[in-house]
Amino acid sequence: MRSAAGCLFELVETVVLTVIIFLVIQTLVAQPYKVEQHSMENTLLPDQYVLVDKITPRFSDYSRGDVIVFEPPPEYRGDGTPFIKRVIGLPGDMIEIHDGAVYVNDARLEEPYVRQDEPTQASGSASSWAIGAGDLFVLGDNRENSSDSRNFGQITRDSVVGRAWLRYWPLDAFGILAHPTYPELSPRGVASPRAAAHTTAV
Repeated sequence: MRSAAGCLFELVETVVLTVIIFLVIQTLVAQPYKVEQHSMENTLLPDQYVLVDKITPRFSDYSRGDVIVFEPPPEYRGDGTPFIKRVIGLPGDMIEIHDGAVYVNDARLEEPYVRQDEPTQASGSASSWAIGAGDLFVLGDNRENSSDSRNFGQITRDSVVGRAWLRYWPLDAFGILAHPTYPELSPRGVASPRAAAHTTAV
């Protein structure tokens, strides 16, 4: 019969191992994230929880339409809560916002995920951005209530925590986040001559 000390040691060992496994998974594989902002309505609502994939971006880079969690620039960090937005611009892209729409390399972007009762607005001091290597341009789906790349410019890929892919709470909202397609754009990585010229000048 095992001693009480032996049983206690096994219990502590199990708890410690469980904590280590949990920390490794959260650090390297996936991490839960609570939505606290209104900027992604109606795709994601405050107090919903998503699972953030941290491993596949190591092998497959972020693409247009991905919903990502990232650390905003220092002046926007506030209480330290990460931001969650949608990737709109990729390295080499020329982004323009005018006439209530987003244009990528001169093509108007079709965005069914944008909150339908609100037009796209171009807030901030600039209306066009050339996206540099290693950077991403991000916007919230709720364009009227979102601090995003219109305000702080493009973000670095290194600031991204991961790709949100699963909404798991509350249960009635459970589901994989749909990934949009953009047939109106050229294949990924092929920028228009105008975009390439702007990128070279940056």
